[in-house]
Amino acid sequence: MPRQNPAEMVDPSSDGAAEYVELGERSSPKLDKYQKVSVIPLVFLIFYEVSGGPFGIEDSVQAAGPLLALIGFLLVPFAWSVPEALITAELGTMFPENGGYVVWVSSALGPYWGFQQGWMKWLSGVIDNALYPVLFLDYLKSAIPELEGGLPRTTAVLALTVVLTYMSYRGLNIVGWVAIFLGVFSLLPFIFMGFVAVPRLDASRWLVMDISDVNWSLYLNTLFWNLNYWDSISTLAGEVENPSKTLPKSLFYALLLVIFGYFFPLLVGTGVVPLNRELWTDGYFSDIGQMLGGVWLRTWIQAAAALSNMGMFLAEMSSDSFQLEGMAIRGMLPELFAKRSPYGTPLVGILFSASGVILLSWMSFQEIVAAENFLYCFGMIMEFIAFVKLRIDHPAESRPYKIPLGTVGSIIMCIPPTVLILVVLAFASFKVMVISMVAIMIGLVLEPCLRYSERKGWFKYSIIADNHDYHSAYQ
Repeated sequence: MPRQNPAEMVDPSSDGAAEYVELGERSSPKLDKYQKVSVIPLVFLIFYEVSGGPFGIEDSVQAAGPLLALIGFLLVPFAWSVPEALITAELGTMFPENGGYVVWVSSALGPYWGFQQGWMKWLSGVIDNALYPVLFLDYLKSAIPELEGGLPRTTAVLALTVVLTYMSYRGLNIVGWVAIFLGVFSLLPFIFMGFVAVPRLDASRWLVMDISDVNWSLYLNTLFWNLNYWDSISTLAGEVENPSKTLPKSLFYALLLVIFGYFFPLLVGTGVVPLNRELWTDGYFSDIGQMLGGVWLRTWIQAAAALSNMGMFLAEMSSDSFQLEGMAIRGMLPELFAKRSPYGTPLVGILFSASGVILLSWMSFQEIVAAENFLYCFGMIMEFIAFVKLRIDHPAESRPYKIPLGTVGSIIMCIPPTVLILVVLAFASFKVMVISMVAIMIGLVLEPCLRYSERKGWFKYSIIADNHDYHSAYQ
């Protein structure tokens, strides 16, 4: 069965003539009828793609002590988050269409490697999203002991996944405004906690460090997990209002919000209570809140943590599903992944991603973080290669936002995050390595299988001009 031209698929009145556009002149097809996302909702969508608040950073203190934890969340963003956000701003505005990093890698390295990028990033995102319903219930089990395990917990995980998936189905603007509410609600208790803590702060507690007693694997995985996924917002660039201006601006504001949302609570928490590293596990901020403000502040922080997991689920689900839509538009997946619901959301992509979340929800917290970090690292290496290659091969192409560095400067900028990636990979356990390598090998085989299904006519695929042809972005 021949592929269907996406221009015909999205516009029945099309006369079939090929349309040639310069890079950056248009976003994904069939998007004008849907309401676009503006700056403020986009800032909080990015915030929830990356962070969601300080919930989950407590392990950094347990692993390395206060000083290294503070240094990590203050300096690592400049070595890792800033380069990733800058690359996302440049390539996201260069390719303002759904699919994001899949499109970048396809354009630089070819559609086969673009598919591998999409497979690894989608799988990493789904693994990540499997964590949030579980964490949501973990914060509620102190109030509802039945959620500790067994059938009630399994039922609650499934019900919560269904409810959040339905919210994703109802539209990206709803998700964006929900993210704003959840973001404000999640950060306010820590601002209040900071004011209450001022008389009790002891600056000497911030300087505690024992370099001989550092769990480097836990420390690095905690930092990496809490500071990555800046590129995820690129998968729905086609849904952004005026992406050439909105995307870079939103990434900048979100970067400030993320750094503040980590560093300030960590500064307050480590400065106000005597150090007992064993206590610094998930949920310890709520214990500190009770010490400072009583049960009501503890309850507020627990509620904020639970709702924050909802926000992260919604943001990740949106990114994953629109990525699959972008891949379908480019002919990498069957055309059915590009079908939109009446609310403008990719229905099949949402259902596919939700199914993956449910199937992976049995994994433990540590296994989820390590596995997604491992897969994410490989995807980021391909992004850095694509970024540099596009700079070298196509220096004159339109880039509405361009990092103010030349080719050599761009390569140098990619060195620190690449080193961090190699360190994270080196600290991965053997089990995580084996599981991740099996997942990667599945992707290497899956792409030829999809091409075979196309030749046999088992599924209908969209057709698009060769990804290497920069002046024929859409046929």
